[in-house]
Amino acid sequence: MSLNVLILGAGGQIARVATELFLKTSDAHLTLYLRQAQRLGRANTDRVRVVEGDVLDLPALTAAMADQDVVYANLDGPLEQLARNIVAAMRETAVRRVIFVSSMGIYREVPGEHYRSILDPYRDGAAVIEASGLDYTIIRPAWLNNRDEVAYGTTQKGEAFKAKDETVSRKSVAHLIIKLATTPGLEIGSSLGVHREDN
Repeated sequence: MSLNVLILGAGGQIARVATELFLKTSDAHLTLYLRQAQRLGRANTDRVRVVEGDVLDLPALTAAMADQDVVYANLDGPLEQLARNIVAAMRETAVRRVIFVSSMGIYREVPGEHYRSILDPYRDGAAVIEASGLDYTIIRPAWLNNRDEVAYGTTQKGEAFKAKDETVSRKSVAHLIIKLATTPGLEIGSSLGVHREDN
């Protein structure tokens, strides 16, 4: 049976790369959820369903969540409230697995970098996911680039972030997301820093 994956914030740059990788490397069926569906154009496969909606609209989100196996959220904005709605919709629909993209620096784990208020929404959103009791993995990528490469390493929460001055490719982050989504039990309850590293 193929995997059903709900991608929240599907118009974002990492999400677009992840969508392409999911279709190339897995048999997953994707529901692409975003505020402006026209940003994606027409899906050219029956494995993709596009839903126009806002994560802040809990009834619409809950409807899109039905029959999903994995939720992958790549959002910006009021992340604490967005995370609360994701958790509420997942509980309502009995979906357990969530992959939530945040930012490096939310735990003051980047050597030499001081905590900045710009990270507050990312920290607060991650805290909601961590307290949810769901099968979560949080991803905290370094600054991003568009290189066509998969070259990354990860650190766990509590470890210093590595290679903080190097950018990591969106393709690398997408590769990790697909691996997490398609490997049962992988890194459940983890918060992973993602840095560039030659493999």
